[in-house]
Amino acid sequence: MSYAATATTSTSYTYTNADVEAVVRRFTADIVMIAQSSGALTEAKARDYAHDVEKLAKKGYLARVDLMLYSGGIEKRAVQYLVNTASGDLTMSRPGGVMWPKLPDASFEIILFYTSAYTAAEKERMRDSLKISWGPSNIDTSHAGLKASGNRDYASNAFGMQRKDFM
Repeated sequence: MSYAATATTSTSYTYTNADVEAVVRRFTADIVMIAQSSGALTEAKARDYAHDVEKLAKKGYLARVDLMLYSGGIEKRAVQYLVNTASGDLTMSRPGGVMWPKLPDASFEIILFYTSAYTAAEKERMRDSLKISWGPSNIDTSHAGLKASGNRDYASNAFGMQRKDFM
């Protein structure tokens, strides 16, 4: 006599606003370090960006964030943060490694990518709680002219941001 057996498992991931806050603190440390080292944006503006990233992440509206440094219209540095809401396999890294150079004619761009849950109605509801007036962008975020140079993971329970650096 032979027997066949099957088993199924499922994994559930949960996170709280405190988990989002813990991860976004590391993102904030990164963007403030970029502001201070590159001089391409003020620390106050960097904190405004971080505020909005946290607000959107807490609502489940944030999918990805790209930060880019340009000099003379040419992309020189970039960092990309991919939001991961099943980050049980990620570990918490320390922020840092983003001491970007001061460049002539420097400019800074930040592009947010949203989840499908961020509908037009939700955008309207969120508008007054955000510090930045976000609008559509056609900026290329492929970072094709740069070389991937490393990564770090920021995670707390099931919420994480996977950082990829480009130089």
